[in-house]
Amino acid sequence: MSITLYTSETSIGMVSHIALEESGLEYELIAMDFSSQQQSSQEYLRINPKARVPSLVAPQGVITETPAILTYLAQLSPESAIGLPSDLFIQAQIQSFNAYLCSTVHVAHAHKQRGKRWVDNEVALKAMTENVPITMALCFDMIEHSMLQGPWVHGDMFSISDPYLYRISSWAAADGVNIDDYPTIKAHRSAMAARSSVQTVEAFFRSVS
Repeated sequence: MSITLYTSETSIGMVSHIALEESGLEYELIAMDFSSQQQSSQEYLRINPKARVPSLVAPQGVITETPAILTYLAQLSPESAIGLPSDLFIQAQIQSFNAYLCSTVHVAHAHKQRGKRWVDNEVALKAMTENVPITMALCFDMIEHSMLQGPWVHGDMFSISDPYLYRISSWAAADGVNIDDYPTIKAHRSAMAARSSVQTVEAFFRSVS
């Protein structure tokens, strides 16, 4: 099976990249150059009209949005570390967590540098940006105290939620959140950083930067 992942160094695409490494599937990686607006090129827009990453090109077509890509990869590699459990309730818990990261946490983060997606009033934009440390801290509070079981997101079982949280939590300092206030999330980051999949992905972008 031929799989191609379009991603970029600073984006949420790292999550799908890590998942591909965990899956053991063969894939091609194309790193987009956002500094030259490559994501807005006509060539890329034919792949993903949203002009965003990640995009996963599978034999049947293109999949966008991180939760969908992660689920697809987990289903393709059921015996791998990211394979979905057979328990339907746990599957739903995984989807619930990933949906929260996608629809709430990532959006709160985006208010800092991409607020113009929502408002064009400078006063409103400034207020939105200044509120990011508060909204992101609320998100991390929720994850730390109500969602993250430890050592992995869903307890002893590694899943597609783990690379997702790893990437999201890497934004803490830039968003004005002290990761030391969240010891379980911090421990999760350390455990993820020790995985060969994460080391491979991070080494790749060091080599091309």
